[in-house]
Amino acid sequence: MQSDFLNFGLSIGSVWSDFLAGLLLGAGILLMLLAASEMRKHRTTVIPHLNADHLVVSGIFKRSRNPNYLGDVLILAGLILRWDAVSALPLISVFVSILEHRFIVLEKNRLHITISANFVKYCQRVRQWL
Repeated sequence: MQSDFLNFGLSIGSVWSDFLAGLLLGAGILLMLLAASEMRKHRTTVIPHLNADHLVVSGIFKRSRNPNYLGDVLILAGLILRWDAVSALPLISVFVSILEHRFIVLEKNRLHITISANFVKYCQRVRQWL
């Protein structure tokens, strides 16, 4: 009864939404682990507000410049589906905007300063998200 009240009648709860939630959660966790592993292999930081020692362009970074943040977004979407919190779906776009403005832009600026030529070429080759 209480869950019906909290979801404002916007439930999509089904076996398929649970399955999709599991896929999104698993993909998000996998992306984050692959990115952390690749950054560790190249001995650079995974902490967003620290300067990177190297530009990592191998592994998962061949496909996405921001696999950690993409993983975060997939995990959020998976949790929203898993908890059947349909009214929270607009938070995904808010979360992406926060990631973009609070982290990605700052990281991009730091990389332009420290690793300028290689970073520009990398940005031309690899998409930001997917």
